[in-house]
Amino acid sequence: MTRVAAVIQQADRKEVARFFKFAVVGTIGAIVDFAVLNFLVLVVDLTPLQANPISFTCAVLSNFTWNRLWTFPESRKFKKRSQLPKFFAVNLIGLIINQVVLAVTLMILQPFVAHPWDYNLAKAVAICIVLFWNFGVNRLWTYRGI
Repeated sequence: MTRVAAVIQQADRKEVARFFKFAVVGTIGAIVDFAVLNFLVLVVDLTPLQANPISFTCAVLSNFTWNRLWTFPESRKFKKRSQLPKFFAVNLIGLIINQVVLAVTLMILQPFVAHPWDYNLAKAVAICIVLFWNFGVNRLWTYRGI
């Protein structure tokens, strides 16, 4: 194996490890998201589409903190005030995607799946789709050069 190939292979392993860490952080965020969503729907009596932006925002704040501390620790050399707006912008688009996927999936599931499983399954679908958007764009923009 040439030196260049070895460097590329090492970089690929590092990116796979980053994606794994990003997914773990995302899992923590998903737990936060589901907990807040269910609290707001079942206790506060909001609709899933009303509660979703609030729960999503709580998850984003958790994800930003853990990604900065663990997934991309090198990012701490940059100021939060430059990274957080980028992270927020990416996740704002992610919220729009999440909200649309939640609404469409919920509309499809409601005739077949009982409440509260309907919106929880729809939320799981939305989270899975938005995971790839968030990782890709945050990696290329928010955490570029790290």
